[in-house]
Amino acid sequence: MVLSVIGTGQMGQALIQGMIQNQAIEPDNVWLYDSDKAKVTAIAEQYGAHISQSAEQAASQGDLILIAVKPAVVANVLETIRPVLTTQIVLSIAAGITLSDLRGWAGDKPALARIMPNTPAKVGAAVSAVCFDQTSEAQRQDTLNLLSACGRVFTVNESSMDAVTGLSGSGPAYIMLVIEALADGGVLEGLPRDMALEMAAMTVYGAAKMVLDTQTHPAVLKDQVCSPGGTTIRAVDSLESDGLRSALIRAVSAAADRSRQMGKKHG
Repeated sequence: MVLSVIGTGQMGQALIQGMIQNQAIEPDNVWLYDSDKAKVTAIAEQYGAHISQSAEQAASQGDLILIAVKPAVVANVLETIRPVLTTQIVLSIAAGITLSDLRGWAGDKPALARIMPNTPAKVGAAVSAVCFDQTSEAQRQDTLNLLSACGRVFTVNESSMDAVTGLSGSGPAYIMLVIEALADGGVLEGLPRDMALEMAAMTVYGAAKMVLDTQTHPAVLKDQVCSPGGTTIRAVDSLESDGLRSALIRAVSAAADRSRQMGKKHG
């Protein structure tokens, strides 16, 4: 199995790193192309991958072709490589770009997968959602194996992809804001900055791990910390008054709406 990656921005790098470091694919079987020659050279050297000299060369070399460019560039890339596409599977991570869009630009020959990953792929803790079109069982399994090396994978209907984009695709940014704000609160109360940041990040990590490992609803776990008249219930009351819950719900919906708008633009 050979993986070709066209586009080595933040998300492309995150997936490359997760797949190679978690041994889902050998570096010798990875080919990279990016119009930024200096960047792709540095990444190839870092992970031991090969460099393709053009998008067409990358596409012709891969069994799986990961398109990891900005949504506005996807059409141009697929129309460029279309003449060399045969029965490979083309994987797109572009928000708002539908399977129908991809089919129109890539032609009838390749299999397709639309993926919404997130940046924790770098540390093997990604959430990735995927939907397929015209794929063989082997192609689906190869795709799922690669994504599983980067974290958890969910196969979804394409109609769910905008919601996934709003929740997990954009979600790391929301949580980074939460970590930063918690650390700022610690600093406000006199903790050293480095200590406050580590405590905040570990608190978020620990809480998430409890939800995943215990399979217990977060409301139950929250209640376990809230003693009557204690410090935590006072803090929760403050958060509710300030609208934390509704703010996060609106953030997910705002990102999902933007994904839908991007899809209409390209549809």
